[in-house]
Amino acid sequence: MVDANVHLLERGTITTDVNNVLEGHTLGSAAKPDPETVMVDGPVYNLVIEHPEGTILWDTGSHPDADSGHWPAEMYAAFEHTGVRPLEDDLETAGFSVDDIDYVIQTHLHLDHAGGLYAFEGTDTPIFVHERELKFAYYSAKTDAGDEAYLAGDFDRDLDWRVVHGDREQHFADLEFLHLPGHTPGLLGVRLDLEEAGTVILAGDQAYTRENYDDAHPMGGELLWSKRAWTESRRFLADEQRRSDATVLCGHDERDLETIREEI
Repeated sequence: MVDANVHLLERGTITTDVNNVLEGHTLGSAAKPDPETVMVDGPVYNLVIEHPEGTILWDTGSHPDADSGHWPAEMYAAFEHTGVRPLEDDLETAGFSVDDIDYVIQTHLHLDHAGGLYAFEGTDTPIFVHERELKFAYYSAKTDAGDEAYLAGDFDRDLDWRVVHGDREQHFADLEFLHLPGHTPGLLGVRLDLEEAGTVILAGDQAYTRENYDDAHPMGGELLWSKRAWTESRRFLADEQRRSDATVLCGHDERDLETIREEI
C-alpha cells in the first residue's frame, strides 16, 4: 500500500442521448413508435495523484476550444460539453501547475480525454499510453476508417510518449496499469493500492456510468469499439474487485465523484 493523495479536477459536463450511455435504453414500440429522446448529463474529471515517486495526472480532459470549433460540429452536437476550461486553470484551482506534473497517464485518446495534452507539448513529461491505443488513434485520425472521436489536433504533437505494451504493467509502487479493451482497443485502467482508502480501480470509460459496471449493461454502439472485448474487460474488473475488495470508479458518473470527494 502506498501513501498517496488523490485530488479531483472537475472538468465540466457532457450531455448526450442516454442511448449512447446505455444500450437500448429508450426504444420505440407499436404503441409508441416515436419515443421522446432522453438526454443525460455526465461529468468530465481528471485526477492528480501525489505519489512518492512523482505527481501524476490521470487524463487531461477536453481541449478548451471544444465548444468553439476544436470539436467537429456534429460531434459537439451529439456530446455537448459545457463548462470546459483550460487544463492549466483547473490545475490551478486544485493547487497545482503544469510544471508540477511529473507524469501523465492517458486512459485513451478520445477527444474528451486527450484534449489537454497541448499543455505538455515540447516538454520531457512522460505520457503513458497503451500501444494499441496510440496506433488506433493515428489510424482513426489520419484515415477515413476507425473512430471519429479521435482528433489529431489533440495528440499529434511533440510529446514524450511512454508506450505500455502489456495487459498489466507496473511503473510505480502500488500503481498498476490494466489493459481494458472494449470502449477503445487500448483503454488503460489503473489499480491503485492506497494506505488510507484501500484498493481503488480507475476504470475510466470501460464503464461510462455505474449501470455499465454494476449491471453489466453495455454502452451504446457509438461508444463501443468491441462489445465482446468490453464484456471480457468488465468480467476481468469484477474479478479484480472481488479479489481485493476494490472500489471501482467509472468514467463519467457523478456518484463516483462523490466517492472520490468523501472516501479517496
